[in-house]
Amino acid sequence: MSVKTGSDLITRPMLMINEAQCRKNIAAMATKASIHKLLFRPHFKTHQSPEVGKWFSDGGIRAITVSSVSMAWKFATEGWKDITIAFPFNIRESETAALLAESTDLNVLFDMPEQASALGNQLRSVAGYFIKINTGNNRAGLEPTDYSGIDQIISAASAYPLKFKGFLTHAGQTYKAQSADEILAAHQNSKDILQQLKVRYKAKYPDLIVSTGDTPSCSLADDFYGIDEIRPGNFVFYDLMQMHLGSCGFGQISAAVICPVISVYPHRNEALIYGGAVHLSKEFLQPEQGRKTFGLAVPFQNNIWAAAEGQDHLSSVSQEHGILTLDSDWAKQLKPGDLVAIIPVHSCLAADLLGTKSNSNESF
Repeated sequence: MSVKTGSDLITRPMLMINEAQCRKNIAAMATKASIHKLLFRPHFKTHQSPEVGKWFSDGGIRAITVSSVSMAWKFATEGWKDITIAFPFNIRESETAALLAESTDLNVLFDMPEQASALGNQLRSVAGYFIKINTGNNRAGLEPTDYSGIDQIISAASAYPLKFKGFLTHAGQTYKAQSADEILAAHQNSKDILQQLKVRYKAKYPDLIVSTGDTPSCSLADDFYGIDEIRPGNFVFYDLMQMHLGSCGFGQISAAVICPVISVYPHRNEALIYGGAVHLSKEFLQPEQGRKTFGLAVPFQNNIWAAAEGQDHLSSVSQEHGILTLDSDWAKQLKPGDLVAIIPVHSCLAADLLGTKSNSNESF
């Protein structure tokens, strides 16, 4: 009986992480934050992994961002004590969040006064709060000139053990940018808005900070004047979208979804793989001539993925499976049972759906 090791044990889609590159990405962003004298509070929603979290801890990171109360609890149980939940507060979780505040330095996010009152009524320990500002993403937050709304939140919070920490934004519109210049323009606009708010409220709240966090801006920008804290998350893995935006090179991508080949159809230069929307999402890029790309297919051998050899790509996805369009000589030699690496369009979603595995001395 043969002993199966490594890739022989992969029978279904699996997220693989290049630990060495991941650690390099962490170190590079931490160094950038240090150079610009910024607080560095990385967003853990990208990886959601205690193991990857330890790599941040090994790099001296002590403060983190999460996107939900449940995620905050997950990492609090792993020993993280300084946590910001960077999503407008869900008042139905007030009691749970109040309990969490008793054992952590917890910051929450408000864009409605009702959120402050709901949490405040449950608090037995002090919690910090930021006010969410919409700087162009139009997903959540107060408009920058809604001073009345800002003051209502501060007033509502003042009746409770809630400490105003400052203003927070996420310039998510950078993910839809068509060029580096467009990303930097959005970054500049967010900086200007936050700086104006800082000037307006600094006299009364001298310790307030302003916090921003999208990976494209944090990767490309070199001007952070007026910003106190950055919260990027996607940089830890990067992905096809970030490469397309110019935020990273292929060599900086540290996560790929390894998928079995199910069937091959040479007459139409396509193959069916076990890997679909539940593993990779339905996000796609459309970089040229209307061609949709749900992921880039690259060779995978000896537990390592290689650079692309052509325009091999995931051209459509169903729930569990996907269709590869085969372009390169390598791809046209694929046969059932082979493995391919798919560089995801958005690594956050792949990590959320699959969990994580490292390719550094770890069995599958």
